[in-house]
Amino acid sequence: MTQSQPPARAGRAENHSKLQSSGPYGVQSMRYGFYLPTRGSTATRDGVLKLAREGERLGLHSAMIADHVVFPVESKSDYPYTLDRKHPGGGDALDALSILGVVAGATEKLRLVTSVLVLPYRNPVLTAKMVATLDVLSGGRVTLGVGVGWLKEEFEALGSPDFERRGAVSDEWIAIFKQLWTQSPASFKGEFYSYNDIRAEPFPLQKPHPPIWIGGHSRPALRRTARYGDGWHPVGAIAASPLPPQEMRAHLATLKQMTEAEGRDFGKLVISYKAPLYDTAVPDRDGTRRSFSGTPDDIAGDIRAFAAIGVHELIFDFRSESTAQSIERLQRFAADVMPLVG
Repeated sequence: MTQSQPPARAGRAENHSKLQSSGPYGVQSMRYGFYLPTRGSTATRDGVLKLAREGERLGLHSAMIADHVVFPVESKSDYPYTLDRKHPGGGDALDALSILGVVAGATEKLRLVTSVLVLPYRNPVLTAKMVATLDVLSGGRVTLGVGVGWLKEEFEALGSPDFERRGAVSDEWIAIFKQLWTQSPASFKGEFYSYNDIRAEPFPLQKPHPPIWIGGHSRPALRRTARYGDGWHPVGAIAASPLPPQEMRAHLATLKQMTEAEGRDFGKLVISYKAPLYDTAVPDRDGTRRSFSGTPDDIAGDIRAFAAIGVHELIFDFRSESTAQSIERLQRFAADVMPLVG
């Protein structure tokens, strides 16, 4: 029996195996990911699988799934990624982990990434089991992107722990995941959850466990990455969160300092930046061209700029009103932009 309370702080990272960027295992190629639909008319079996298979065929590295369970009819919660703080869209959302299971069975190489799974929404032992199962059945392709959440009414509807304590809850859930993925039998006594002498095997296929990426770029998110994360996964290139290279560079310097203060190796963190991909040039609030907008040459230049500051993977959003349009945008990126980067 193993007893555990604080989250383990030992880090690991994926081996990012054509642009060269300094990564966890030295100089490596820039990698690309893309979002799969979870909402709207394209969030169907065919819509999800056609986009996933085409992304894999074109050589992209990872497929991303967002996470919501329910939406309130009315909400007072501020959404952090729009200027008016209102969440766009209706009340539909496919379950994130279920989508990953379907995509795992239809692909062979794609990394399967939650972007991000809201930790306090689900029972931690059950979540650990589901993620371990997905990792085994996918052949070791799961990356768990995690966040603390923003929609208070969703917390209340799901009977989740106190919204105001969601950061501390998330830290404890990460500790439980890591323990159940590496130790058996296991016991845990925490502030929010406890168990005694249980087995939750099989362990995930990846060792010591699937990578955990921390979403967001607030100071608490950076601190959580420094202490517990295998990667950092912020959102940028949108009006409410432009996060241009110079700002990313400052955040990375802060993250490096925090990580080293925790006694961990900053060089082993994977830096994954998620952004829309714009078909035309879009001005930012300061009048400059927003990152990843404009011509293929403009976008290729942006990719080089982010690689130069230490970003290892760029996650783009090709989702459109139809599956055909989404696939066409993905194909255009692969044909027109990727060759310019090298």
